[in-house]
Amino acid sequence: MENICGWIAQTDPLPARSTLQGAQLADWLVIGAGITGLCAAHSLAEKHPDARIVIVDRQCAAQGASARNSGFVVAHEHPADHELMGRPGYAGFEVDTAIARAASDEVRQRIARHGIHCDYRDNGYFFAVHDADKLNQVDAKLATLRALGAQAQFLQGDDLRHTLGTAHYQAGIWCGAGNALLQPAKYVKGLLEALPANVTLYENTAITGLERMTNGALRATSPSGHIEARQILVCLNAFIPRVGLDNSATFPMELSASLTRPLTEKECAAEPWGVLSTRPLGATVRLTPDRRVMIRNTAEYRTRDLSNRDLLERRHHHVRGLQRRFPWLTEQDIHYTWTGHLSASRSGQPYFAQVQNNLYAIAGCNGSGVARGTLWGRLLAEWASGERSPLLQSVIQRAQPGWLPPRPLFDLGALLRMRVEAVRARSEI
Repeated sequence: MENICGWIAQTDPLPARSTLQGAQLADWLVIGAGITGLCAAHSLAEKHPDARIVIVDRQCAAQGASARNSGFVVAHEHPADHELMGRPGYAGFEVDTAIARAASDEVRQRIARHGIHCDYRDNGYFFAVHDADKLNQVDAKLATLRALGAQAQFLQGDDLRHTLGTAHYQAGIWCGAGNALLQPAKYVKGLLEALPANVTLYENTAITGLERMTNGALRATSPSGHIEARQILVCLNAFIPRVGLDNSATFPMELSASLTRPLTEKECAAEPWGVLSTRPLGATVRLTPDRRVMIRNTAEYRTRDLSNRDLLERRHHHVRGLQRRFPWLTEQDIHYTWTGHLSASRSGQPYFAQVQNNLYAIAGCNGSGVARGTLWGRLLAEWASGERSPLLQSVIQRAQPGWLPPRPLFDLGALLRMRVEAVRARSEI
């Protein structure tokens, strides 16, 4: 079967950009043309209108993980038990929420500034479960979310079934005031199309190494050329090791998702919605504005990409998840199935670092790349430009991804942890 992202397939194609050839000079080089890299380039162009800014991407720009995610704009996370008000983790959760709210605002502002048409809907989404026991301490969670500026409402039974158009979910918290949904491929395409004139983009350009020059600049080498730049921002998330940065304490996870045909109004008359599970490996599900159902119910730590045969097995898993929610759906109702990668860390916090004097890097979106990536691109550009702000300081201080054991010890531990979480989330897949 073909690995075709439904979001990308429903987006108008972009013209091809040239590949880097020969020797180039730049004031700024951004490695990675996803959400973070594009937002960094936008911010650099605004701050340095006379500078030459170059972006390179290993494949076609706006086609990677940034276009393949589930399209949740996260301002308010589901609080863990230790993050509730009065608990030890509340202070950190408060700071993280302030950062996430700023990130959500950044997305909304970028969409408005560039006139991006990406099916943006800012009316919240749900933390919902089939097994009501997996949504505990509801009153404390509602109070915590509201204290941090969220709108939050608990629904269960018939009220939730009527709202979502499916009887699968038994309990849920609707959370708004910043939480939003969008079509990710259209969003990142809009960022790409709005790049300023002093930004040059090279596609199909894999950077294989970074080298310090005698004049203090950095040289980024590709198979067909190189770029010498005064400042480099690495915005590769899961693929940060490709440029030789192996100490980010982040790791890649591979996810797979499917998107169905549009449902008829008789099949589901509900307004568009999104559901995040309260379990780490529970399903992420959306009903899109054109009534397609998207499901992502696999997340795996892997040392190699899924093959097409592997993806077909994941597609069967998607069918089972779809049928729990809409029993009449079959594999023939799926129009697209695809894979994507996210960058994760042990602590849930990013790697946001000044690696060297003129080298900055970011990794570890931890599943919230639409909003976080948008904000991080701007903040990384500000940091590299010598600016400071309370928000930037908060991100730097919270950027503690945690220690990872060496491989193969980590590989074994990660695989075991994934299996345990999959068992715990079985009712939510």
